Amino acid sequence: MTESHRQPSGTAPDRVADAGEAPVPESADPSRRKPAEPWRLRPGKPSRGGPEKPSRLRTWERLNPLLRLLILTQLAFNVGFFAVLPFLAEHLGTAIGMAGWMVGFVLGLRTFSQQGLFVVGGALADRYGVRPVVLVGCVLRIAGFVWLGYAEAAWSVIGAVLLIGFAAALFSPAVESEVARQAVVWEESGGGSRTRVLALFTVAGQAGAFVGPLIGALLLAVDYRVVCLGGAGVFVLVLAGHARLLPQHIPGREQVEVRGGLGGLLRNRRFLALCGAYGAYLLAYNQLYLLLPDEVERATGSQAALAWLFGLSSLLVVTAQLPVTRWAGDRLDLRRSMAAGLLLIAAGFGVVALARPAGWTGTAGLLPAAGFVVLLTLGQMLVAPAARAWVPDLAVEGRLGLYTGAMSSVSGLIVLLGSAGTGSLMDTGLPPAVPWAVLAAVPVASILLLPRRSRAAGQH
Repeated sequence: MTESHRQPSGTAPDRVADAGEAPVPESADPSRRKPAEPWRLRPGKPSRGGPEKPSRLRTWERLNPLLRLLILTQLAFNVGFFAVLPFLAEHLGTAIGMAGWMVGFVLGLRTFSQQGLFVVGGALADRYGVRPVVLVGCVLRIAGFVWLGYAEAAWSVIGAVLLIGFAAALFSPAVESEVARQAVVWEESGGGSRTRVLALFTVAGQAGAFVGPLIGALLLAVDYRVVCLGGAGVFVLVLAGHARLLPQHIPGREQVEVRGGLGGLLRNRRFLALCGAYGAYLLAYNQLYLLLPDEVERATGSQAALAWLFGLSSLLVVTAQLPVTRWAGDRLDLRRSMAAGLLLIAAGFGVVALARPAGWTGTAGLLPAAGFVVLLTLGQMLVAPAARAWVPDLAVEGRLGLYTGAMSSVSGLIVLLGSAGTGSLMDTGLPPAVPWAVLAAVPVASILLLPRRSRAAGQH
């Protein structure tokens, strides 16, 4: 689904003025055609040696300026966020003196205020446009990080964390929905599969998640307040850059009323089915923080190896996401791509479930966990870009922000309930392979939820 209604850009010359505008159709009056601008040229011209194969750099060069800005935005968002949040639990427990249950409660509040309210941010982006929602979100994130750096009482920490989460609930769905819309425009203008654009978006986010903790660890040598102020500084730069570069009006994006969209969304069975399948993927991914640490500690006696396994996952995404997306784009439609990814994820859980009765420890005991991380990450590379690329086909005209936010909110609810169930399985005294076997079945079952046709825009 694309939005064909255009608005005058009304932007200053130094902003990304026409980045989202689709090229003039071939059937249009030749006298009304505009000369092709560099970022609108159709890619894929054959070279002297034959058809030109897309590479990461070549794909980046062909993107319009707005898409480049939004992808770099995701990189910056994650650098600032992951410079601060990985060290929050330790800070709350040691410096603030919170009990373990209270630390978990605060972290859960942050997740709820972010994922649970994505639908609000998406609806506001549809109503007021991307620019104001992103700018307000950045201001709130800066205020939240500064507040957190100086917070010493429990109520103050909770207020700061809620503000940090709500800030992301504003700017993340606004950016993600516009990236998805621009990816559709790029695809329809002959640029290539939309999933390549969304894969670049994923790579940028993963790179930020990798770099952020390194910066945070360096700043932590001073104290956690400096870490928070450093994270706030990143968002100050993001705010300044977007205030100058992000256009006030993006061509093709029509502002709609907030009211009236939720009812249609709740009746859109195909979209809700996609949310269910995507929620199963997120539930599986969340086991990096629940089942995997338990398995690593059982095998090695500590959780030190977790850092290496997380690094392995990040390295795989940064180096292999685009080749995997390109391979899948040439062979699979969106439904088959998601199904293949969910099967890989199920296989990852199956590896540990089969190996767990052997009770291996040490290096050998880490091998099933490493296999789980590799298969889960490969599945993520197929599922995440395909799911984001599918949303524009299922969303109602002008409601892409609402639908993008709703997918995160519905999936977050599934993760919340599913994680509680997983924790219960871990505490029931059942054989330790049982939680892994149950979670292997969840992605397989979710394949049945996937809508049958991946490109049936408007068919609900």
